[in-house]
Amino acid sequence: MRYFSTLLFAATTLFSVQQTLAEPSTPGFANSITAPAVVPPPAQADESWSSTVQEVLINALSLTGVKYHFGGNSPETGFDCSGFVRYVFRQAADLTLPHGARAISQLGQSVARSDLKPGDLVFFNTLKSAFSHVGIYLGNNRFIHSPSSGGGIDVVDMNDKYWAARFNGARRLEQTADIAQPADRAPATR
Repeated sequence: MRYFSTLLFAATTLFSVQQTLAEPSTPGFANSITAPAVVPPPAQADESWSSTVQEVLINALSLTGVKYHFGGNSPETGFDCSGFVRYVFRQAADLTLPHGARAISQLGQSVARSDLKPGDLVFFNTLKSAFSHVGIYLGNNRFIHSPSSGGGIDVVDMNDKYWAARFNGARRLEQTADIAQPADRAPATR
């Protein structure tokens, strides 16, 4: 039954994402994180972002149930929270993100909780340290993440008392972010 409800949620989420991304762009909203060599015109950028976020969500949801493993970064070994996010964005968006929730929290643009869109990264204080946990926002106040030991990748509600009390902020990756490089390029030096 849990598998069926996860698949139903995934289908509903993807439909919701398509509807949300079909709306006109919000000023300041990153239209693409694929970082092409030439920035496409706005209409193409919107289509590119929509396609990329759908791939991110499909990839993330396909890993539901994969077990937690500290330092893990593959479906075979399991994932920690940042390993999961890194893997999903590498596979779906061809981006290489740094390891560690805190390092990832330095990327992109800050987003208010009320302005979250599917594909945004959400951060929590789970180890008595700010930005110690990261997940991928799915929409409808839900996010997918790799929880602590003993758990598997799961979709949870941000309004749950535990997560609501620990929310640290959210980030949206931008097309021009020089710190989120396509996977086939070395990270920029500062």
